[in-house]
Amino acid sequence: MRTLRYILQKEFIQVFRNKTMLPMIFVLPLVQMLVLVFAATYDLKNVDLYLVNQDQSETSRELVAKFEASPFFRIYDASFDVTDAENSFKKEAADFVLIIPQDFERALVREDEAKVELLINAIDGNKASLIYSYARGILTGFNREIIAEWKSLPEFNPPMQVRVKDTYWFNPELDYKWYMAPGILAILVTIIGMFLSGMNLVREKEMGTIEQLNVTPIKKYQFILGKLLPFLVIALFDLAFGLLIARLVFNLPIVGSLPLLFGFAALYLVGVLGLGLFISTVTETQQQVMFVTFFFMMIFILMGGIFTPVESMPEWAQWLDRINPIYYFMRIMRMVVLKGSGFFDLWQEFVSLLIIGTSFLGLSIWRYRKTS
Repeated sequence: MRTLRYILQKEFIQVFRNKTMLPMIFVLPLVQMLVLVFAATYDLKNVDLYLVNQDQSETSRELVAKFEASPFFRIYDASFDVTDAENSFKKEAADFVLIIPQDFERALVREDEAKVELLINAIDGNKASLIYSYARGILTGFNREIIAEWKSLPEFNPPMQVRVKDTYWFNPELDYKWYMAPGILAILVTIIGMFLSGMNLVREKEMGTIEQLNVTPIKKYQFILGKLLPFLVIALFDLAFGLLIARLVFNLPIVGSLPLLFGFAALYLVGVLGLGLFISTVTETQQQVMFVTFFFMMIFILMGGIFTPVESMPEWAQWLDRINPIYYFMRIMRMVVLKGSGFFDLWQEFVSLLIIGTSFLGLSIWRYRKTS
């Protein structure tokens, strides 16, 4: 224990003397939370709509007013030029083109039906489906209004009705920032754990100072724990700092137990830091650490359920996620922060993280070669 205390003292001095590391520890959480939580959103807003109104009738203008009143569309008037509107797709200037043909109002009066043309940029399939859903809702509402107005049909009120009252649990305002903030915090903790711990050990290899430690009677597990614990403390500090920012800026509700959350975070960090240290034991330069770590980070984050639901992935990917630590920590973050889940709700994640943590830490201790 005494030896470990001296190693930790040396590591903290070394960390705070590193001028490039301090900004990553203190500035990274602030920038990442304030930028990514706002930017990484699937909320559909400001859809560029090019309007081609070839009818210019009162009815067509009423339909245009419905789209103008929607908060989702940003309308550009292309007047009568269909070609310019279609070419706007090629320039990525338009997401959606609405073409109201000539005789739109006349067709409604004479034939009781009329057609409009919707052209949607479907490179992003998810965005295209949302645009179509919003446009179809506006057209359906407009259709219902003109039927009631032109046909003078009374509103139908059945004697017995089933009334539905919507209640959204855990995120009643459907604020996407509440969903993304825990995910961004998980990415932040992972970056601190994997990048900094691995680069710190390899930096000592490059500077040659590790040789001075290797000739001392320090045991391998003491050396690895000495490298692990400082960054575990730093990552937990960044997690607390990030939660404070999320609470003050995004009004994120923290429903669950903070000691439980930080306990799970410490367990998660043992695995992530262990993986970072294992990577540093099989590499010789900081560039190699960055490339290998970036490879694992990309796989862990993209498959961890931060941006896309894991349940929508292929079955083989869901099985692969069983060895992905960020998948479990992501569930823990959202369940504890937003739902108030307790330990017994998360015991499976606890067991999984315990196995992953001890495995990665054991590998890093086993792989480290202490030569004299």
